Amino acid sequence: MKGKVVIALGGNALQDKDMVPTAESQLNAVRKTASYIADIIKEGYSVIVTHGNGPQVGNIVIQNETASNIIPAMPFDVCGAESQGMIGYMIQQCLGEVFKEKNIQKDVATIVTQVVVDKEDAEFLHPTKPIGPFYSKEEAELLEKEKGYQMVEDSGRGYRRVVASPEPKEIVELNTIKLLERNGVVVITAGGG
Repeated sequence: MKGKVVIALGGNALQDKDMVPTAESQLNAVRKTASYIADIIKEGYSVIVTHGNGPQVGNIVIQNETASNIIPAMPFDVCGAESQGMIGYMIQQCLGEVFKEKNIQKDVATIVTQVVVDKEDAEFLHPTKPIGPFYSKEEAELLEKEKGYQMVEDSGRGYRRVVASPEPKEIVELNTIKLLERNGVVVITAGGG
C-alpha cells in the first residue's frame, strides 16, 4: 500500500448542474467520479471517501415538507442520515461497477455517520451551510416569510437556504471506520456538512 487518501466530494460535485437532479442523472455524475477514485485505488492507495450533501439534503427536506399533510415530515438530522445513505449507496454502487470493469478486488461499505458537536456552537445561531436548490430573490424572501428559512445569496447564482454546520468534535463510528479501512475496505463515511 502506498498510503491512505481521503477523498472529499462536494454535494454539488455529485450532480450535474445542467441536469435535473434525478436518480439517473446523479448516478451518471457519480460514475464519472467513481472511475477517478478507482484509478487512485488501482495505484495502490487505501481510500476513504467523504461527501457533502447540500443539494441532496435540501431536496429531501422539500420532499418531506411537501408531503407533510400526508405523512409527518422527518427532522433535519434524519434527512441528513437519509442523504448519507442515498449518496453512499450511489457511490458504493458505481465503485462496484467500475471495480469490475477495471478488475479491482475491493469491497466497499457506506457508514451512516453520527458526529458529536458542541450544542453551544455559534453556528446554531448564525447558520452558514447552503442546502437545496437556488431561488430568485423574490422566492427567497417568500420562503423567509412563510417558512422562517434563513436565506443567503450564494456566489452570484441565486439564493439558498442555510442551516447550521457546527464544528465536529468526534465521529461516533470512528472505530468501525478504522476497522473496515484496516481490512482493505473502501469506506464511504462522514457524509454531509
